[in-house]
Amino acid sequence: MSSVSFVVRTAVQADVHAIFQLINELAVFEKAPHEVINTPEGLLHDGFTINPPLYTAQVAETAEGVILGFSLCYIRYSTWKGPVLYLEDLYVKESFRGNGIGKALFESCIEYAKANGYKRLTWQVLDWNRTAIDFYKKWNAVLDPEWINGSLNF
Repeated sequence: MSSVSFVVRTAVQADVHAIFQLINELAVFEKAPHEVINTPEGLLHDGFTINPPLYTAQVAETAEGVILGFSLCYIRYSTWKGPVLYLEDLYVKESFRGNGIGKALFESCIEYAKANGYKRLTWQVLDWNRTAIDFYKKWNAVLDPEWINGSLNF
């Protein structure tokens, strides 16, 4: 695999369609493409139209303007810790993995959390995604098997 040059930057409105494409690629990777009901218009509204925005995103981009990956975070509140940053998704196009893009996006989330006074960065990882689990373990992350995720869809 050849090395690729990229920068990580804060996402802008013009990135929404590329981010949405990556969200769909992630859904296919996670074997759940039918679960994506969001739209580019929804992403645009929620991240760039309303104030305050519901999320912040970072993109990894080549000098030619090709977006290779993204991370998307939002604020949560912990009654024990105070404000925390939740990493909803971090995804790098399959053909560009192994170039440090995921590491750079994750470090960007960490820096954003620290710069904004969040007490913790949290995320989820699928139990079968060994590559991601090993990636997070390199950071000495706590991957807690005790908690069961719950959700209600409306």
